[in-house]
Amino acid sequence: MIIEPAPAKINLALHLRRRRPDGYHDLESIFAFTAFGDTLRGEAGEGLSLTLSGPTAAAADVGDDNLVLRAGRALAAAAGIVPNAALHLEKRIPVAAGLGGGSADAAAALRLLNRLWGLDWPLERLAALAAPLGADVPVCVYSRTLFGAGKGEALSHWPHDPAGTPILLVNPRVAVATGPVFAGWDQQDRGPIDAAVPLTGLRNDMTAAAIVLQPVIADVLSALERGGEASLVRMSGSGATCLALYADDGARDRAAAALATSGWWLCPTHII
Repeated sequence: MIIEPAPAKINLALHLRRRRPDGYHDLESIFAFTAFGDTLRGEAGEGLSLTLSGPTAAAADVGDDNLVLRAGRALAAAAGIVPNAALHLEKRIPVAAGLGGGSADAAAALRLLNRLWGLDWPLERLAALAAPLGADVPVCVYSRTLFGAGKGEALSHWPHDPAGTPILLVNPRVAVATGPVFAGWDQQDRGPIDAAVPLTGLRNDMTAAAIVLQPVIADVLSALERGGEASLVRMSGSGATCLALYADDGARDRAAAALATSGWWLCPTHII
């Protein structure tokens, strides 16, 4: 049995630049990952199969179009082998939450099956294979802080490593589909991400459109700001999950305790 973590993806900043002729948007983002996430297990099997468990498994699709199975078939086809593996995914990441759950799971499948099938391909090769699976899957293959451009697949080094930073993830238990949020963007290019600018001077350009769809996101952001100890409060991805960064675990845990009666989903963790 091989075990592979699927860390949740967060966006410390997300700047939308323009809508492309292919329907995607050019964007710039600072991607980071948390110690919290899903867990994929795999072993030899007849054919390629997937079972699910965990607190968010009921909201996930286990059919043939599941990204884990698509990733496995893509890797087998590229390697010229028959895809034989029995996979089990423990789902903890909320679905349609701006945390890249499906992308993280697909990337974990590529890493796990790369080991199970003895391919020993480098992450760069897996990331190239991941691009057709979704814009966030390549960065999830690396699962470390990177700067992303293009659709998010043009990845490069980010000079400020936030690893170890305590973070509180808060989701008001609503799902937000990415497509409608992109459609609601006001199409205004407000400029690029600059590594010389502090995180607090950057943005998530999807926030306003997400709040129109789910106004409770504004309540989450306000509650995190009112706590007073966060160094950064921001929505992640297309929402509805919001994040707050803290100087130490104590400050993060006090913030979580203050929201304990909110009814929202809370996850105190740290950036990896």
